[in-house]
Formats: sequence, C-alpha cells, structure tokens
Amino acid sequence: MITERIPISVGTKPTEAVLQTYFMDASDELFDSDKRPAILLMPGGAYRYTSDREAEPIALRLNAMGYQVAVLRYSCAPAAFPQALWECAAAFRFLKDNAAEYNIDKKRILTMGFSAGGHLAASLGIYWNHPLITEVFQDHTLRPYAQILCYPVITAGVQAHEESFRNLLQEDYDKPEMRELVSLERQVHRDVPRTFIWHTHSDPTVPVANSLLFASALVKAGVLCEFHMYDKGPHGLATAGKLTRRSDGEKLQPECESWLSLLETWLNSL
Repeated sequence: MITERIPISVGTKPTEAVLQTYFMDASDELFDSDKRPAILLMPGGAYRYTSDREAEPIALRLNAMGYQVAVLRYSCAPAAFPQALWECAAAFRFLKDNAAEYNIDKKRILTMGFSAGGHLAASLGIYWNHPLITEVFQDHTLRPYAQILCYPVITAGVQAHEESFRNLLQEDYDKPEMRELVSLERQVHRDVPRTFIWHTHSDPTVPVANSLLFASALVKAGVLCEFHMYDKGPHGLATAGKLTRRSDGEKLQPECESWLSLLETWLNSL
C-alpha cells in the first residue's frame, strides 16, 4: 500500500490542500493490478472543515472494491470559491500525470464527494471544460470518468444549505451572479459525467431536494444518472454503519448501509 501526503499546488502557487493516498501495490498474482481505476474523494464539512468520517473509512471500503483512492483535504473558509475547485482540478491532474507510478488507469479516474464535498465533486464535473478551469490549467482533459455524490449540497436557491454557501462564497455570498454560478442544478450540460447519487428523504440539514434537482437536470441534459433515496436517515451518514459511527454514538442507520453495495454494482457496470 502506497500511503503518502502530497501537497497540492495550483500552478506555481502552494495551497493548504493535501492529497492523502490509499494506493494498492501491483502484484503479478493479480489481474491488471498495475492499472486500477481510481477515485478522487472529497469529504464534507460545509466548506468549514473536511470530515474524518467521510475520508479514510470510505477510502478503505473503496479499496476493497478494487479502486485506488486519494482523499483531498481541500481549503475551506476563509478560502473562497473557486479555490477548492482549483485544488480539486489540480489533484485530478496529478492523478492523471502520475498514473503509471501509482498503478492507476488514467482513463478511469472518478470523483466522489459527501455533502459539501459532493458540491465540489459535482463542480469539477460541470466546470472541467469552463474557463474557470481551462484558463487556469490550460487543460481541456480534466473530465472525470464518472462521479459519485453522497447527500450532496447542490442548490444555492430555496433549498440551499446556507452555511455551506456562506463559507464557500465569503464576501460574494450576497451577489446573485455568484450564487447562480455555484447553484449546480442550473449549470448542468450534456458533457457532465455519468453520475451516482444517494440521499435520505428525512435529511434535516441538506434537503433531499438538492439531489432531486440535480438528478432532474441530468436527465434533462441526457446525462446517465442512478439515484437512490432512502426513507429515513440524518445528514452525514458516511457508510451509515458502525465503521463511521460518530463518537457520540450518532450517525448509525443500518438500513442505509446498502448504498455501498448499490454503488459497487453501479461501478461494475461502467
């Protein structure tokens, strides 16, 4: 296992972002172990911090599905949009550029995010071919192979998780044009990657309408999408099982644990 903490720079500028790797070694005993698909994983935390519960435990579960995983600890408040998006793009390009060294299939690099991390993952899926990215990186190839969004923050409209957008936009929070730019259901286009989404109907923090709006926009744009909505469950479930149960005993919802097996089935179909 290759475990490294890699600083992420945007161009020549260092950032606070760090990429933690969970890369399996190649072995002559294993089929295609020198060219595994990979997932760039963004934990949630309302753009205020990045959650440990949505980082290493998820990475290890994805390793067991055969994926190389890199967890991006991106810059949060007071860093403002689009800083985290640039770091996400830089991390994605790092995985592509170093694919051979880390036993990665550079044509199959996915993004995955939880809550605000889901907003970040979806932002790269939308803006990979937009001047926000292309003018900074001079690169039009940073399109994820697919994306996985777990109870994502999506809309800056009526159903917004306001804390996330206050942290993300900082001084631009009250500017309608900036809220429009980060309201992702309004920015979907036909070149957004194929998407897997899950959410709970009873989420009291980030309303399930966020996922519904995004799924609807994907369907309208002709983008393939698989969406699972569970009846019960709070926000921030991570695996929903004992592996990511919070230190106070909360965030355990066994009936939602099946999202991981549903995801594995979806991944195997790609």
